[in-house]
Amino acid sequence: MNGAPRFTLYSRSYCHLCDDMLAALQAFMARQGQAYTVDVVDVDADPALASRFDELVPVLAGDPAGTEICHYFLDEAALRRHLGLQPVAAA
Repeated sequence: MNGAPRFTLYSRSYCHLCDDMLAALQAFMARQGQAYTVDVVDVDADPALASRFDELVPVLAGDPAGTEICHYFLDEAALRRHLGLQPVAAA
């Protein structure tokens, strides 16, 4: 992946899972020592987004083209695949 990764977190203002996913993404990227951008989008501000994502929120998407990476909880394996990182070896 060229340049800093860009993500979109489809979220709701009253959603603790959304806060948890954002915190987990921040911690993961800090461990990688990699710069990134995340745009947090409130699905309730757009009826089309609310209809599209509804009960899947939070949804983490990445560029290119808004590829859905995971929903509900941060899936580090899926995020690693998206970023082209090596999988973590099983202990």
